[in-house]
Amino acid sequence: MTATTIKPVILSGGSGTRLWPLSRKQYPKQFLPLVNESTMLQDTVLRLEGLVDCDPGMVICNEDHRFLVAEQLNRSGQSRFDIVLEPVGRNTAPAVAVAANHYIADDPVLLVLAADHVIADTAEFQRRICHGFELAKQGYLVTFGIVPTYPETGYGYIRGGERLDAQAAVVDQFVEKPDAISAQSYLDAGNYYWNAGLFMFKASRYLEELEKFNPGIASSSQQSLAAATIDLDFIRLDQQLFSSCPADSIDYAVMENTKKAVVLPLDAGWNDVGSWSSLWSLSKKDAAGNCFVGDVLQQRSRNNYVRCDKRLITLLGVDDLVVVDTADALLVAHKDKVQDVKSIVSELNTSQRPEANNHRKVYRPWGAYDCIDQSVGFQVKRITVNPGASLSLQKHFHRSEHWIVVKGTAEITRGEDTFILSRNESTYIALGEKHRLVNPGKIPLELIEVQSGEYLGEDDIVRIDDLYGRLA
Repeated sequence: MTATTIKPVILSGGSGTRLWPLSRKQYPKQFLPLVNESTMLQDTVLRLEGLVDCDPGMVICNEDHRFLVAEQLNRSGQSRFDIVLEPVGRNTAPAVAVAANHYIADDPVLLVLAADHVIADTAEFQRRICHGFELAKQGYLVTFGIVPTYPETGYGYIRGGERLDAQAAVVDQFVEKPDAISAQSYLDAGNYYWNAGLFMFKASRYLEELEKFNPGIASSSQQSLAAATIDLDFIRLDQQLFSSCPADSIDYAVMENTKKAVVLPLDAGWNDVGSWSSLWSLSKKDAAGNCFVGDVLQQRSRNNYVRCDKRLITLLGVDDLVVVDTADALLVAHKDKVQDVKSIVSELNTSQRPEANNHRKVYRPWGAYDCIDQSVGFQVKRITVNPGASLSLQKHFHRSEHWIVVKGTAEITRGEDTFILSRNESTYIALGEKHRLVNPGKIPLELIEVQSGEYLGEDDIVRIDDLYGRLA
């Protein structure tokens, strides 16, 4: 069968620890609007618009991120994408094998993309994809090598060999992250490219090569998909079977072993936004080289990146700093040290600090809540419920709740009663009483929730009924 369509496979499993405190485990960088008003996931999908022979494809994500992915795709008008949930991370080779097996009946060309990369020149990107499409239809496994602009030591490289045509070349070697001297020699040689993890190949060809070089991944990924269940709009892989799958990247599992790997140079303004300094380099700056997002004043300060969304930040006589202020954490770092932010996150995880995983504002499929105050025995949250959305029917064993509507209209279920509350009206939910909150209106519902009790953790929720399948 001749492949006639492109199926994008967007890998959205990253945690983006180097962009902490804005990027966190439960809300990583692919879901953030870092370079424009769209999120990075939305940009990844939208840059495919107008690409010839490209159909809606698949996003593969962490189970915890499923509602974020669905909402952001819907807002981008891309609700036809399949969403596959990984119960655990197993790197890129198993994830792409799942996609290849899912689409094998039509045997399309898979376009494997990361959800959190920047590509400035969409037109050039699409031209290269069209070239890669033709090579993939011939049975080649294509990797897109980023044309290097400086001797980067933080990326792996691809060495191109014999030319297939004016641009594409046979892959001679995948090279690990080099030292500075080697990186400079690669730049000077002209046939080395940054390895960005972007690929194109027919689904059948990938599975053939994977079976040849790593049959364990081929078998486990196929079995986990065969045993998958449909959960609302999501494809949930079998946890036991996928967890038993060996973890490996496409590079190691296939591309370094196959004889049909080719590299196609890509010079389209690619950036993996792997640190705050790289985001500074991408951003518009003032005459002093500063990039400010939010309310910032400076005097005699140069080449700084400052991001805030709540309060005024001022700089006086400082250079080359990164300052990122969120509701519950502040990062101040020299631009030369921002690659080490991941060590801060590691320390937070070791100490079991919640700032490693969640923002103070936590997103849910029905909206969000922001913990605005807490102490022993009480907690105050600002809750926002999207139009038409509903919290689960639930009860608590350790706390009571007082709800005050500040905006919109709330439909309240309390015990056996259902009633409507409007702005400046309130109700009390006793300990152990079943209750539900619904927004029947056309604008977001906002209310203040005051919790009182001996234990106020999120795990003190017994769901009786839930629209989003979270009863388990």
